Amino acid sequence: MTYKGEIVQEYLTKFPNATTRAITRMLIKDYPVDFTESNTRSLVREHRGELLNQCIKNTTSVRTEEEKKFAMRKFKTDYKPVKDYILPKSFNRGVIINDLHIPYHDQKALATMVEFAIDYKPNFLYINGDFIDMYQLSRFTKDRRLRDFAGELEMARNILANFKEILDVPIIFKIGNHEDRLESYLRINAPELLGIEDFEIGNLLRFGEMGIIEVKSRQKCMMGKLAVFHGHEFGHQIFSPVNPARGLYMKAKHSSAAGHHHRTSEHTEKDIADELTATWSIGALCGMHPEYLPFNNWNHGFATIEIKPSGNYMFGNRKIIEGKIY
Repeated sequence: MTYKGEIVQEYLTKFPNATTRAITRMLIKDYPVDFTESNTRSLVREHRGELLNQCIKNTTSVRTEEEKKFAMRKFKTDYKPVKDYILPKSFNRGVIINDLHIPYHDQKALATMVEFAIDYKPNFLYINGDFIDMYQLSRFTKDRRLRDFAGELEMARNILANFKEILDVPIIFKIGNHEDRLESYLRINAPELLGIEDFEIGNLLRFGEMGIIEVKSRQKCMMGKLAVFHGHEFGHQIFSPVNPARGLYMKAKHSSAAGHHHRTSEHTEKDIADELTATWSIGALCGMHPEYLPFNNWNHGFATIEIKPSGNYMFGNRKIIEGKIY
């Protein structure tokens, strides 16, 4: 405590019933060199605890709802958080597929998956992005001799209709980076069409007619306690010198599954509290040796999930090798 503080404390002890104003006047009169009108009162209030009490009072005062709304309007923002898609609890036995890249899907691998699903009897099918390739809308140099966009749409609609007819289960469709090509194309070539529902991918693929649920490009899907991504949501490609599942773990730090990399892999880690985190990358159902990347380490595959009421789950990361499922 400073010597001024000691003097103030002495006067407060000597005159406990005196007002702050009276103490201030006495100090200025008795110690004119040390105490001036400008700061003495604040010093007395500080040693009495009045400033602290006032601060507490100000921070704990209850504002009216109208005052709160007024404060919010002062700091208006365009920020809108991306909300998760929460899988309905009635969907507890599912098949997850991704990366068909229609019309460049592998016919045999797709048929193998469907045959498995018929026996597995899921109560939902989750299409986890890159269902359709949208080759002619890509930013890369294109071969105009290949199938046009209208042809891709027609084939994709037919395969969706076949899923509905054969499996007869609800379909959830996650928008992947290849479906995003449509919006990117419109932004560059026809921005006046952005926001018109007729040009949105869900309407072009007739989600409404088939009762298909859409999960937006940047949403993650929570299947119980498992987070499911397409894989493009993190901005850049998930990379790890080990495998894509390890890269997903480094990005998500949460039990997760993703497609996008066309590879089947798994990574598990346990923390100091014995909590286990597991991540998976899911194989693809597209052709394995496309012209743009004929040599790669892709594999065919899909996944299954069974979800308990607690949110715990059993995840099956299936590989397809020579028409057989492993």
